[in-house]
Amino acid sequence: MARMSFAYILSVLMIVVAACSGGERGASPTTSSAPKPGAARATVALVTHQTPGDTFWDLVRRGAEAAAAKDDLDLQYFHDPDAAAQANLVRSAVSGKVAGIAVTLADPAVMAEAVQSSIAAGIPVVAVNSGIADWKPLGVMEYFGQDETIAGQAAGERFTHEGARNTLCVIHEPGHVGLEARCDGLARGFKGQTQKLYVDSVDRATVKRAVIAKLQQDFSIDRILTLGAPMALAALEAVAESNSYAKVATFDTNKGVVDAIKNGLIEWAIDQQPFLQGYLAVDSLWLYFTNKNVIGGGQPTLTGPSFVDETNINSVADLAEAGTR
Repeated sequence: MARMSFAYILSVLMIVVAACSGGERGASPTTSSAPKPGAARATVALVTHQTPGDTFWDLVRRGAEAAAAKDDLDLQYFHDPDAAAQANLVRSAVSGKVAGIAVTLADPAVMAEAVQSSIAAGIPVVAVNSGIADWKPLGVMEYFGQDETIAGQAAGERFTHEGARNTLCVIHEPGHVGLEARCDGLARGFKGQTQKLYVDSVDRATVKRAVIAKLQQDFSIDRILTLGAPMALAALEAVAESNSYAKVATFDTNKGVVDAIKNGLIEWAIDQQPFLQGYLAVDSLWLYFTNKNVIGGGQPTLTGPSFVDETNINSVADLAEAGTR
């Protein structure tokens, strides 16, 4: 088995330390800009299942804030990784008489009652990021995100083309329908063996320990696919510390992942354009308020997948530095 050099391990650790993390669980209301004198602005709520430390949601929120500023809306952002708590945040937004709601549907069964009560109250609801199979049955107006099964299948096909034989798919939110779909799509598109590893956390140390244990249990794993950027950086550390030859790829990006791709430490990332997801969700509500426009013609509006790799990493790095990718 190939051994990691000291320089490689040092490179991994430097990139991981440089990566951004943050976020707190619970409600995080934000106002897009100062109200104009004498003007009453509509208020929209963005309610997600963000887990503390998952930097993906920073980009979704920035996109939503950019749209709110353009459209002269007040934006309130709330989040909780627990589906029941997230549903209560939706109910609170309804009680607060917001004009519209954008919501993630990571656990559609738990979210259904709150979403449908919002619609019954005359508040338009759009889905963003998760719930592509469930938004229409729930009566939601529009959906913005990627088809996770198609994205996972694309990852599997790429691994097959690279000659991989045994892939570990790391699920950091057990029960999340979108993450399960990614791994199931991976198994569909990959001609080798696919294994799932469940880690109920985005905490770097927790993810790293779990991946190390799996790599030590099965030395034939030659690819690791993580489903979020912070987990990719944890997987890099795990590979280095377990002396594995597995290569890491991931869904989504942050500064640390972009740097790792530039330095050849992460193979590639699948980008679903989270900034665009947040932007379109809020902007679509404004379009409905002002002109009864509905985007998508009854079909989901797909924002991905696309691959970020050595061929386009420099342009993506510039955008990541600006906080939009």
